[in-house]
Amino acid sequence: MIFSLKKIYDQFIQPSSIKKDEVSEHAIQVATAALLIEMMKADGTVNEDERKAVMQTIQSKFNLTDDETKSLKELAKEKIRKATDYYDFTSLIHKRLSYQQKVEIIEHLWEIAFTDKHLDKHEEYVVRKIADLIYVEHKDFIEAKLKIKKKLLL
Repeated sequence: MIFSLKKIYDQFIQPSSIKKDEVSEHAIQVATAALLIEMMKADGTVNEDERKAVMQTIQSKFNLTDDETKSLKELAKEKIRKATDYYDFTSLIHKRLSYQQKVEIIEHLWEIAFTDKHLDKHEEYVVRKIADLIYVEHKDFIEAKLKIKKKLLL
C-alpha cells in the first residue's frame, strides 16, 4: 500500500524538475513584481510616474513584451490580494536568488521609492523590511540607497 501511494505521488503529484524550474522562474517574476507594486503603494499615494517606473522595471528586468509585462503585473496584483504579508514573496526570492540578485531587487525598490523625488518614512520602512526578509545586509541596503540616490541625482 505504501509503495503504491509513493508511486502515485511520484507519477501524478510531484512535478518534474523541468517543470519545477519553469514554475520557479515564473514565481520569481511574480514575487518581484508584487514587491515592486507594494513599494509603489507604500506611501499611500500612487502617481503615474510610479506606475510607469514599476512597469519599466518589470519589463526590463525580465526582458518582457508590453503584453507580458501587463499580464505579469495583473498576476502579481492578484497574488498580493491573496497574500497576508510579504513572506510568500520574500521567502521565494531568498531561496532562489543569489545575494547579488537580492541586492538588485533592493535597488529596484529604492528606484520606485525615489520616483516621486521624496522618500516617505513608510517607503523606507518597506525597503528595510524586505531587505531584512531576504537577508540583505544593512551595509548593502544603505549602499543600494546611496547608489540609487546618486544615479537619480537626488
